[in-house]
Amino acid sequence: MLGDISKAEHIYIAVGYTDMRKQIDGLSALVIAQFKLDPFSNSVFLFCGRNSRVMKALYWEGDGFVLLYKRLEDGRFKWPRDESEAKEITRQQFRWLLEGLAVVQPRRIKKTGPKAVI
Repeated sequence: MLGDISKAEHIYIAVGYTDMRKQIDGLSALVIAQFKLDPFSNSVFLFCGRNSRVMKALYWEGDGFVLLYKRLEDGRFKWPRDESEAKEITRQQFRWLLEGLAVVQPRRIKKTGPKAVI
């Protein structure tokens, strides 16, 4: 199915700013040159520019690249900006990102077993 990224083994986010004028060839060259990764691997590569309202996802489907583009009508993506490298994120972090949350969330309270009452 066109753009079914659920089959991807890895999800990489391009931390920092990306020139969003780049299309498939430019983004795949960026994956190779800057991030030292293989754009033909079974991975999704996510990019965001200075305007945090748009995101691009690059995915190789085996017979060609798919370039997905998402623009938020209200709000901005909480994109990590401190480094200029690709960082692998989990599917949960990807969902958080799409929901407008930060990729790194505060830790929740750790569950423990019952304590003995004295």
